[in-house]
Amino acid sequence: MRIEVCIDKKKPLPVGALEALSGELSNRINKKFSDSNNSVQVRYAGANSLSVLGGAKTDKDIIEEILQETWESADDWFSADTQ
Repeated sequence: MRIEVCIDKKKPLPVGALEALSGELSNRINKKFSDSNNSVQVRYAGANSLSVLGGAKTDKDIIEEILQETWESADDWFSADTQ
């Protein structure tokens, strides 16, 4: 699967946050979909969005949940001080 998360460029994240989010999201998605070859990209764009290519129709809903959980737990896996 190819997963692309776009973050609104008008609301920039702290330095290193895109890379950290990409890594954490990749880890969580690979745990759930361990039998797949997954590619996760997080980048800035004109608006927030999520694209999932190459998965089942229900996979996008599962990935949305994983993204939401990852975002809400950012205090556990991201520290701007260590980046």
